[in-house]
Amino acid sequence: MISRIEIENFYSVRQAQNLDLRVADNVPETPGRFGEVCPGSKERVPKVVALFGPNASGKSTVLRALAFMAWFVQSSFQLPPDAPQPCESFNDKEAGQLPTRLAIHFGAPANLIEPRLEECSKYVYEVSFSAEFGKPKAVISEALRQWSAKGGKPVRLFERDERGEVRYGKGFGLSGYRQVISKVRANASLIATLAQFDHKPSLLLQRLAASIASNIFIEKVDFAEDSIVRFYAQHPELVEALNREIERIDLGIKGMSIDSASGGPVAKFEHEGLDRLMPMQLESHGTRQFIRIFPMLIQTLTVGGVAVIDELDLAIHPIVLPEILRWFYDPIRNPQNAQLWMSCHNASLLDDLIKEEVYFCEKDSRGRTRVYGLQDIQSVRRNDNYYQKYLGGVYGAVPQLG
Repeated sequence: MISRIEIENFYSVRQAQNLDLRVADNVPETPGRFGEVCPGSKERVPKVVALFGPNASGKSTVLRALAFMAWFVQSSFQLPPDAPQPCESFNDKEAGQLPTRLAIHFGAPANLIEPRLEECSKYVYEVSFSAEFGKPKAVISEALRQWSAKGGKPVRLFERDERGEVRYGKGFGLSGYRQVISKVRANASLIATLAQFDHKPSLLLQRLAASIASNIFIEKVDFAEDSIVRFYAQHPELVEALNREIERIDLGIKGMSIDSASGGPVAKFEHEGLDRLMPMQLESHGTRQFIRIFPMLIQTLTVGGVAVIDELDLAIHPIVLPEILRWFYDPIRNPQNAQLWMSCHNASLLDDLIKEEVYFCEKDSRGRTRVYGLQDIQSVRRNDNYYQKYLGGVYGAVPQLG
């Protein structure tokens, strides 16, 4: 599970922001809401992370940081040698010349070379980029560190500097890879490059990065409906799972079926009281939105990982949203302690969240995003009406009108 993310000079985040999800030891256990960073660890984190704030306050920036790091670890070796990173630094003259830094803290097998599910450790992966005309480009540092089971300071697994020199520990198994290390491009991840040569720890880290599924990267991804329908056609078990849930989204729908057509598979919907099956383009926007994100949610719940969804509440009814959250709280539906990170505007959802799950984004007068948690605000009680207080401006991060 992800326990912390650090963001600096990345899109609307100018100064370093630290989203630390770790739940204090004195917080009472709430059934289904928290998971261990590692099996057997005393550190707990929420399974649902909800970001609230005005339009353009930086909610998407936080999610984009997660999606970008997952991409960088998986695919940055594919960049042309002189290409910048597909992201932006903060948009002012000074920040355009300063490094961009990102770090993610997570749990993973203690032994990356010969992983065992029952043995887990905490890790931090961090990367910094030099800037060129306001765009991050070359890696000036990249590192992976691991905490031992006894705690204490993290141990270096590898550390790369701006000259491309790499220092490493025996836990990363780089013996025999010196020639590969010397050829890592300045704009590519060491992990992404080593994975092309079947380096076991890098392949494992790539799989972990691939478990971060998102609808946002550079811009929010609006999955094409024909691609989604083809995906359902290839995975009939998803159609069955969808039909068990779909009546929660649109009253009167009995189910979805996939039919063959000359142009490829098409989705049809059976409605109560209607004689003919209805095509997808005539369904409500909410139903179509749910059908797009459903495979991502189910995949994450089944195998573990993180679903990163921007504007989850865009078209889904507010009564349905809490039901989706309950999937992540349910140990039967979520046996792998998967996480859901989401941005939303629907403040009524605050009635269904506990304070460790709620984070706010707001910008100052210079357009710089600040991120903070509801648990960071003094005197917030568990029985407070978060919805009313948020709309009343008590917590900040609300639009200013007039």
